[in-house]
Amino acid sequence: MMRGKEIRLERIMDRNTGKTIIVPMDHGVSNGPIEGLIDLDRAVNLMAEGGANAVLGHVGLALHGHRRGGRDVGLILHLSASTSIGPDPNDKVLVNTVTHALRMGADAVSMHVNIGADSEARMLSDLGRIAIECMEWGMPLLAMMYPRGRNIENEHQVEHVSLSARVAAELGADIVKTVYTGDPDSFREVTRGCPVPVVVAGGSKTSDLATLELIEGAMDGGAAGISVGRNAFQHPDPDRFLKAAALIVHQGRSAVEALEFLEAV
Repeated sequence: MMRGKEIRLERIMDRNTGKTIIVPMDHGVSNGPIEGLIDLDRAVNLMAEGGANAVLGHVGLALHGHRRGGRDVGLILHLSASTSIGPDPNDKVLVNTVTHALRMGADAVSMHVNIGADSEARMLSDLGRIAIECMEWGMPLLAMMYPRGRNIENEHQVEHVSLSARVAAELGADIVKTVYTGDPDSFREVTRGCPVPVVVAGGSKTSDLATLELIEGAMDGGAAGISVGRNAFQHPDPDRFLKAAALIVHQGRSAVEALEFLEAV
């Protein structure tokens, strides 16, 4: 018999490929109403039509943007937050609960932990506690794990990324989101050392080819999918961009093939 976690995980991952395309839309708390997220309802609709498996955001996403008609899309509610103008943006605090996310119809919850930050100890304590609550309630947990802090010179360094991903799995996360290390071979060290699926972050806004090549490299390195935000919802043609990304994630096509699809008239 399937457990609650397994049932909910099927709502945020493709049942046939076991891979996922997640669109994080939690930027309203960290950066405010940025381009592409001013109209949450429209943004979510575009992501759903493009084939996103799930959108991720704070309570406001469920209240003001999550889709109620047309193509369905999974809902991941984010439990932690900080703002870009706070005294320490790397210090993420809890702003929501697992039980409240359940009441709002979430298919999963997520947390952000910055490994190496001054407040790492408290964030790890929060992650462990939330992971246990998720086990009790059958709620999938996605842990966003980034090597960020005063002693981190390169957050893409494979040793740092591998540690960050493994910490999440050790403390009970079901899916890990982390940064790409730059090439498939080094990223394979991350995925090989992490016993749960690893999703790669799409990174800052960049060119279509650069983003698609990052996705291809991550998938070749054993990623279970992507979590792409600005490069999707700030794209001139957001739904078509996601369809191009899905060619790589779910069909194993190349970045060049995906770009050809994206640029086809």
